[in-house]
Amino acid sequence: MNLSSTIRFLTVNLEYWLLAERKSLKWLRAAAQEIIEGAKRALSELDYEQVEKMIQMILEAKNKKIFVIGMGRSGFVGRAFALRLMNLGFNVYFVGETITPAAGKGDLLIAISGTGSTKMVLTASTAAKEVGAKVIAVTSFSDSPLAKIADHVVVIGGRTKAGWPKEADYFVRQLVGEKEPLSPLGSIFENNCMIFLDSLIVELMARLGETEEELKARHATIE
Repeated sequence: MNLSSTIRFLTVNLEYWLLAERKSLKWLRAAAQEIIEGAKRALSELDYEQVEKMIQMILEAKNKKIFVIGMGRSGFVGRAFALRLMNLGFNVYFVGETITPAAGKGDLLIAISGTGSTKMVLTASTAAKEVGAKVIAVTSFSDSPLAKIADHVVVIGGRTKAGWPKEADYFVRQLVGEKEPLSPLGSIFENNCMIFLDSLIVELMARLGETEEELKARHATIE
């Protein structure tokens, strides 16, 4: 086999291998399994005393205002949580919306940041404390700047965007077996946080004696 034939042979086989890899959805399957296992681990490692105190602080704010803040994907998680709190009958707002009212003494801010160092979240949390509101931090780092500001901290395990490797190193690390998560940036924390907060809503439903029909009655009808 001459050089030209060898190159042609290798090219055809490489294309076949790449096509087979794409059809197997290898990376999707691996990432999905990692996400599921990561969520199970994070929930099993929860400090339920931290969670219980968070529940009590939310219930104590039932007749006050509850504010939720998070940036980026943590913000999407926060908005979803705020929606369900509204469905439960809480007076809840997402910080940054134009209709968000003033916070005052006895109100509650739930601040979501995987790293605990997101600038806008820190600014809002500091402002909330200055007006007498309580702050709950939901983060992966118990010694973060946000945790130090907050009245209470709930630690949710999961990789955040802190310490993210350079893109050039990412797939190399996978190939040589170094265990960096497949999901990029803060996806693991955000996924775990979403599952935790959705589960928390179910616990609140039970404690408040709320049914799904009652939540549905408060859901948006103009959409």
